[in-house]
Amino acid sequence: MRTTVGIIGGGPAGLLLARLLDRAGIDSVVLEHRDRAYVEERQRAGILEQGTVDALRACGAGERMDREGLVHHGIELRFDRRGHRIDFPSLTGGRSVMVYAQTEVVKDLIALRLAEGGPLLFEAEAVAVEGAEGDNPVIRFTHEGRERTLSCDIVVGCDGFHGVAREALPEAERRVYERVYPYSWLGILADVPPSCEELIYAHSPRGFALHSMRTPTVSRLYLQVPNGTDPDDWSDERIWDELDARFAVDGDWRLERGPITQKSVTPMRSWVTEPMRHGRLFLAGDAAHIVPPTGAKGLNLAVSDVVVLAKALEHWRATGSEDLLDAYSDTCLRRVWRAEHFSYFMTTALHTDPDQSPFDGKLQLSQLHRIADSTAAATELAENYTGLPIG
Repeated sequence: MRTTVGIIGGGPAGLLLARLLDRAGIDSVVLEHRDRAYVEERQRAGILEQGTVDALRACGAGERMDREGLVHHGIELRFDRRGHRIDFPSLTGGRSVMVYAQTEVVKDLIALRLAEGGPLLFEAEAVAVEGAEGDNPVIRFTHEGRERTLSCDIVVGCDGFHGVAREALPEAERRVYERVYPYSWLGILADVPPSCEELIYAHSPRGFALHSMRTPTVSRLYLQVPNGTDPDDWSDERIWDELDARFAVDGDWRLERGPITQKSVTPMRSWVTEPMRHGRLFLAGDAAHIVPPTGAKGLNLAVSDVVVLAKALEHWRATGSEDLLDAYSDTCLRRVWRAEHFSYFMTTALHTDPDQSPFDGKLQLSQLHRIADSTAAATELAENYTGLPIG
């Protein structure tokens, strides 16, 4: 097989890049090692920054999102048994976020690719990237029981932390930065209407809690738990009781309970690999960086990466200049590190470290009070949460 851009990974980054390239008249092939049903059911992020929403609309993938997504104009920080709302539009010049699950974004992009775009191969496992230093790199992959090769002008790795693309960067060139946090998230999906109109980020001496949602009838909630927690050790009643305790607030607010349909535990870590390019191989999304989910940045960083890359590829095809391709890694990493810092801030400000002292706890509360009381501090949070400009 032969194509201009070989894309490893059929998640949101790879699919959106393929869509953007289709619109620019650049052919591509997407290789996804899982089957379609698995890809369309992977539970991941659910908050789309303003720039992500704009990118999906611009490439023709926003129709169902605009119809079914939930526009949110703020979040609530809850601590000391009080809620404090951060109003996004008034602090950012009108920006907001959209609650629309990553699974739905993926479904929309797959449908568009299959209806209008080029090849999308499921159960096609990439096993190696070869020749990235030259003009014609090759992706070796297996599909339908056969070993095959895809020759490309450009290879883009959107295949996550465990994929082959990242490993194709020479070890001598690779720099890795990482922080592992001493807690995880126990996440649940519940068939119950949300108990709030906007997300609640709760700081509590018992640990962090987050109230989010997927639809007007499905709630998504999280609890800080120790690393190594087995979700089967938490009964439904225990989960709801703990959420009740951590969301406790003076007043008549009430947490609605319902059937829990899914439980999972997610470790918390920050991770970046540099550079995001080696020769004709480019990394995007989780293949290059991971953030703790507290700042809602993972999917949005992936979108930012591929928007920047698509523009660079379009410029290259139109002019023959590789200037924007050469700048890709540095351009993306500036935004990546800003998002890493914001995610680190949200994580450390809201979670209870098992080794933290009473002094540390007071510092957390001081920081949260400053956000609640200071327009400048609230603006900093709102600008980062709704998303900085892409590019």
